[in-house]
Amino acid sequence: MRGRALKLSEPRRLVGDLMRFSMGVPRVTVQRQMRLEALQKARTSQKHRSSWTVLFLKGYALLAREVPELRRAYVKLPRPHLYEFPMSVASVAHERELDGERVVLLSTIKGPERSSIAQLEALVQAARSRPVSEIKEFRRALKMARAPAPVRWLLMWLGLNIGRQRARYFGTFQLSVYSGLGAESLNPLTPISTLLNYGPIGEDGSVNVRIHYDHRVMDGANVARALVRFEEILNSIVAGEVEELAKAQSLPVRQLSETDA
Repeated sequence: MRGRALKLSEPRRLVGDLMRFSMGVPRVTVQRQMRLEALQKARTSQKHRSSWTVLFLKGYALLAREVPELRRAYVKLPRPHLYEFPMSVASVAHERELDGERVVLLSTIKGPERSSIAQLEALVQAARSRPVSEIKEFRRALKMARAPAPVRWLLMWLGLNIGRQRARYFGTFQLSVYSGLGAESLNPLTPISTLLNYGPIGEDGSVNVRIHYDHRVMDGANVARALVRFEEILNSIVAGEVEELAKAQSLPVRQLSETDA
């Protein structure tokens, strides 16, 4: 059967390169069914509801602040060792349209645990809506995709194996979800130490949450305990911040101005 050959676009080459290095990571998955009633209730009370992506992003960053294993990476230079970062850098996957093709591009957020939910919402929304050429990480990735394959592979290998540079280019954890489409990924691949994703969220706040982790960096029991703490953080610290946002949204404009003053 005669078909047609399609040239690999720059984003498809990027995905191929990421998969090339992801295949060498001994990845294991731990899942927990969470009940996020408190967070669901707080979010429902908002006039302008925060995105679940941002809420999970903030919660996971707070979790990583408490659990140093989630800020570690296996690197090979100058010899194989674990490198621990002082803070998290989130790598968030976004579906964008580029030259008529739906593609996935990654943006990074440094220190999300130190940012408010409103600030994270603004950063995520900018990466989702601003022109691709205006997002620094998108421009850098697409520029690298134009280089010959050996050059791309060398730069990526160095970026993944020089501890001080790794978080800058790849982040310390990745968040990739499409539960809003009613689906969930059971076996996503990434060269980053941990990838967080979750399935569709029920009306009662029930949701399956997964951490896919590099077994060279941590063990499953630690990840299982971290998921328990993650659920607590989402239903307490994150839910509390959402409740404060809801209260601020319900204030009249004049009263809100006086409060800010």
